Amino acid sequence: MSKIVVLDAHVVNPGDLSWDGLLALGEADIYERTPSTEVEARLEGRELILTNKTKITRDVLDRHPSIKYIGVLATGYDIVDVEAAREKSIPVTNVPTYGTASVSQHAIALLLEVCHRVGHHSHAVHQGRWAQSRDYCFWDYPLIELDGKTLGAIGLGRIGLAVATIARAMGMRVVADETHPSRAGVDWVEYMPLEKVLASSHVINLSCPLRESTMGIINKKTIAAMRDGVIIVNTSRGKLIVEEDLAEALRSGKVSGAGLDVVSVEPLRSENPLLGAPNCFITPHHAST
Repeated sequence: MSKIVVLDAHVVNPGDLSWDGLLALGEADIYERTPSTEVEARLEGRELILTNKTKITRDVLDRHPSIKYIGVLATGYDIVDVEAAREKSIPVTNVPTYGTASVSQHAIALLLEVCHRVGHHSHAVHQGRWAQSRDYCFWDYPLIELDGKTLGAIGLGRIGLAVATIARAMGMRVVADETHPSRAGVDWVEYMPLEKVLASSHVINLSCPLRESTMGIINKKTIAAMRDGVIIVNTSRGKLIVEEDLAEALRSGKVSGAGLDVVSVEPLRSENPLLGAPNCFITPHHAST
């Protein structure tokens, strides 16, 4: 029987699912959460590792030769040193279709919140401001119509393409970096160099993996190349954005709004510069739940 460990079960199964199928495969220890100080002990002698956000580094793999398989219970691989696993012939898998519909829906929800400030205006109505209004309506922010505007897609995998499809249904033009065309082969996406994507887009959507090439892809230089008043949406990985640079751009108005479900360090720390930035909407990495 295989020796199995689930390092952070709560985020994928808060109690509404059964682990019986997994338990039938071998001896399994299932932990709701695993602090970094307890990773080593919980991996001792284990062969099959299931993780969601608990990191499996090269050092960890070196110290635990019993590991034969790593399953990431999400779409991204960035928590695992894949190169080290490859060198040791340890297969690493993910769940490629996990969260496609829910994450793309959430990305659009963040975009629409930036455009319409639904939460703010609903709160204002409940405070009595509509009842006291001399006119039939009021608004505290410019309301942005997306029809006819351009969505710049950075990442056109399953989730990125799903976001682009919804955007197209709302009348948006979709452009994308020609370096990574969609494998789906859709003919309604316009491919162009990244600098042209940045310059021509009213909205930039991030749905790309976190790699060395994409780390900090949204930074002072790339923001400067964008059109004034651009909106940035990120439901992928927080480290795609240099947060100090985005906060500065929000304060200056270069970026008119940002909708984020991820930040560089999670849970979000009180000193994160985006907390004090205007027109920045942040949800707690729950798009895929």
